[in-house]
Amino acid sequence: MKMHMLSGGRLRMSKRTYLPDAARGEMIDLPVSCVLLRHTQGNVLFDTGCHPDVASDPEGRLGTLAKYMQPIMPADDHVLTSLKAVGLGPDDIDVVICSHLHTDHCGCNAFFTKATVFVHALEIEAANADNAFDRGYIKADWDHPLKTEIFDKQMDVFGDGKLTLIPLPGHSKGTTGALVKLDRSGEYLLASDSLSVRANLDQRISPRNSLDVDQFLKSLDEIARLEASGVKIICGHDDAQWAGLQKGPHAYL
Repeated sequence: MKMHMLSGGRLRMSKRTYLPDAARGEMIDLPVSCVLLRHTQGNVLFDTGCHPDVASDPEGRLGTLAKYMQPIMPADDHVLTSLKAVGLGPDDIDVVICSHLHTDHCGCNAFFTKATVFVHALEIEAANADNAFDRGYIKADWDHPLKTEIFDKQMDVFGDGKLTLIPLPGHSKGTTGALVKLDRSGEYLLASDSLSVRANLDQRISPRNSLDVDQFLKSLDEIARLEASGVKIICGHDDAQWAGLQKGPHAYL
């Protein structure tokens, strides 16, 4: 199996959302990461990032959320362009895994009409709640007539131990990471927003945008346990880590 890191956009938010000691008004740049996994049984995309309209018409796509998560990417910085750089299009993707259904993680779902979409049951529930928009859920991102596989516990996607979905709730009800086992590079946890920025793990701090702080910290402890066992952790939005990763056609093997 091969793993490709793909850009799904770029946002700017208040740094205090993630680090409470940050100065008022200080901002943090957040890369939106998507991951392509090329397995012998199919091509998998972990998260689809921001919709292209987020760059060209942020208020139209995000509404009032655009005030809190400011798009700072060019118009062509989205997962469709990133896939094209590795020679693939939306129809080449067999499985889309939604770590959760917030707008910056499933914005391009609609383009993957031939894929089966994997999503945690609690995310479907949260995305349909009356206060869903205030929690970062936008129907235009996730509410499509796509083939869907709903899960509610740890799941081995292909049955060979190479790609395992691990629920890591706290940021949202159904936030899910993916444990990836590569032949040469070893094991990686695609943490998504169970660990958006590395400092939250190093300092054991829950961000202000956590739905459930106790659950978030329990998930953080599980991430720390995995890291202690030798698993490399890929954060959902850590700019310093993102800068040092291989991207696009340069795959991890």
